[in-house]
Amino acid sequence: MTENRLAYVEQILADLKEQNLYNTIRTIESPQGAWVTIEGRRVLNMCSNNYLGLANHPALREAAKKAIDEYGVGPGAVRSIAGTMTVHDMLDKAVAEFKRVEAALTLQSGFMANVAVIPALVGKGDTILSDELNHASIIDGARLSRATIKVFRHADMDHLESLLKEDNEGNVLVITDGVFSMDGDIAKLPTIVELAKRYGALTMVDDAHGEGVLGENGRGIVDHFHLHGQVDVEVGTFSKAIGTVGGFAAGSAKLIEFLKQRARPFLFSSALTPPDVMATLEAIKILTNSSELVDRLWENGRYFKAEMKKLGFDVGASETPITPVMLGEAEVAAEMSKRLFEAGVFASKISFPTVPRGKARIRVMISAAHEKADLDFALEQFSKVGRDMGLIE
Repeated sequence: MTENRLAYVEQILADLKEQNLYNTIRTIESPQGAWVTIEGRRVLNMCSNNYLGLANHPALREAAKKAIDEYGVGPGAVRSIAGTMTVHDMLDKAVAEFKRVEAALTLQSGFMANVAVIPALVGKGDTILSDELNHASIIDGARLSRATIKVFRHADMDHLESLLKEDNEGNVLVITDGVFSMDGDIAKLPTIVELAKRYGALTMVDDAHGEGVLGENGRGIVDHFHLHGQVDVEVGTFSKAIGTVGGFAAGSAKLIEFLKQRARPFLFSSALTPPDVMATLEAIKILTNSSELVDRLWENGRYFKAEMKKLGFDVGASETPITPVMLGEAEVAAEMSKRLFEAGVFASKISFPTVPRGKARIRVMISAAHEKADLDFALEQFSKVGRDMGLIE
């Protein structure tokens, strides 16, 4: 009899399904947009990070096509050996100008940006202070660094200060998300920066959900709070509001020079493809020239949240267009997501381990691509399903 060495994996999968924690991944059969095709059906997309509707923007498509003709489809190497092309230098410069910093370094993804930056800046004998709701990529980057990790209660500045007062080892790095993606709240960055300065710590913000959302023309949380030059490292992604793929680190020229020498994903993984780079450059150009998409995103977000509250839904304490519909138990969120999909609304459940047990939700991601009629359709379906399930009156 052959021993089944993967029996524990099968058991874990069975347990996830029994607890309604199994993640059913749907396949989109069309370009990203306000409406997408899934299983041959046209459904309203309410769970994409495509905040500004740029993922299928005609100008970005044309830029990517042109890049293929001029530069081909692949970089051919890591950037530190033979993979840095003209387009990569162009994008590094454009990101730095957009973020209003001295320099920037583009990487393969937002996740890779955190894994690149954190272990390069701190290591064994140093200390990281991290918000308890920080993204998984921050958690993994911190673990890889082998620094001592101390977690402060979410957005609790008194707790952060108490940790800063302790006898911390080596260099101290305070890390926070800019916008917390599950709840939509904004980091108390001015206080974090002030505390870090007072106690001699470095500051790092992951603004994955702030780019294209906060600040002038979507420049992010540092611009939103007018903290230019006061945050040591900004990390971000192109895969959300920018509509493409890739990540970056931004800050002083010396920081970026250092990361080019020490950041392992930069040194050991191939560069972004030319089509991705040129599409990203086009997106940055669109944002630089106009706030129209950012303004529309916020208008849509304010409208949808207000109407959901009127219906009687709990949308948490979001300060951004992210709209968490708080439901509590995973089975309730799973059932609501299923019924919404049947009614023509694609809105995925979010449950443990992405959020704590007992805090399952439908996280609605509003986009500038949504028309008011789209939002009204979604509100109608949420109302019907909510009443049928006894969640609202």
